[in-house]
Amino acid sequence: MRIDFNVTEQYDGKKVLHVLKGQMKLSSRLIKNLKKHDGILLNGSSARTIDTVHTGDIVSAVIEYNEEINFQPEESDISIIYEDQYFLAVNKKAGIPVHPSAGHQAGTLVQMVLAHLIKQGLSVKARPINRLDKDTSGIVLFAKNSYIQDRLIAQMKKNSVFKLYLGIVHGIYEPSEGIINLPIARKINSTIERVVDTNGTPSITRYKTLEVHKDLSLVQFTLETGRTHQIRVHSKAMGHPLLGDWLYSDIKTDLIDRQALHSTLFAFDHPITSGRIILNAPIPEDMRKVLRN
Repeated sequence: MRIDFNVTEQYDGKKVLHVLKGQMKLSSRLIKNLKKHDGILLNGSSARTIDTVHTGDIVSAVIEYNEEINFQPEESDISIIYEDQYFLAVNKKAGIPVHPSAGHQAGTLVQMVLAHLIKQGLSVKARPINRLDKDTSGIVLFAKNSYIQDRLIAQMKKNSVFKLYLGIVHGIYEPSEGIINLPIARKINSTIERVVDTNGTPSITRYKTLEVHKDLSLVQFTLETGRTHQIRVHSKAMGHPLLGDWLYSDIKTDLIDRQALHSTLFAFDHPITSGRIILNAPIPEDMRKVLRN
C-alpha cells in the first residue's frame, strides 16, 4: 500500500519527518519500520526523514504486505461482512475466542482470519481493532497493516466509533431506556471478573428496551466507554443480568448456552477515503429462538 501526501505551504521547508508524523499521522513505530525497508519516498525517490520538503513535493509511505506471522493459521468458514484492501469485518460466532491466549492456543478468530489473508496471497498479521468475549457474537474488525490499525485505534480513542449491541436480559428495565453511569474495576483476587466500584474507571452504557417477552427483554446497548465486560457488569448492577451469563448471573437457564449478547452495528470513518462505513450483523439464530419462545 502506498500513501501519498502533496506538500502544502504549511510544511514548506520542513523535514520529511514532520510530514510523516503531522499530516500523514504515521506512528513512530511505523516510521521506524519504513526506514528499515526503504519505504519513504520523496517525489518517487528514496528519502531520509531529515530531508527537506518544499511546496508541491510528494512524500510517500510504501507499506509492504510482508510480515512475519506469529500465529498458526487455521482454515475455517468465517462470515465476512465487509472487506477491501485495508481491512475486513467478520461476524464472529459465539464460542470462538478472538485472540490466542494461555487457555486458547487454537481455534481463534485471529488464526481463521490469517488463513483467509494467506489465501489472498498476503503475508500480514491479523490485527483485531475491537475484541469480543468468547461467548459474545457479532462484529470484529481487522486491519491489514499497521497504518490502518493506528488510524482505526485513533478513532476508537476519540470515541468517533459507534458500537451497538443487542442483549436479552432477565426482567424489564424501568424506565425502559436510560443511561447507566457506574465505574468498573477488576474484582479483587480475580483475573477475569469485573465489579462496580467507586474507585473504578468511569464507565457509561446507554440502554433502550426494544421488546418484552414475558420475563425477558431484548435491549439495545450503546457503549460510550469500552471497559472489559461493561455491558455484562452494568446489566447485573441494574438487577437485569444477561440471559445465560454464567459469570454475572445466578439464574439458571436452558434457553441458551452462552450470554445472550451480540455486537450488531459498528460504524467508523474509512481511514483512507474518510467515508462513513456502517457495518451490520443481524441477531443470531440462538437469540432469535429465545425471543420466539
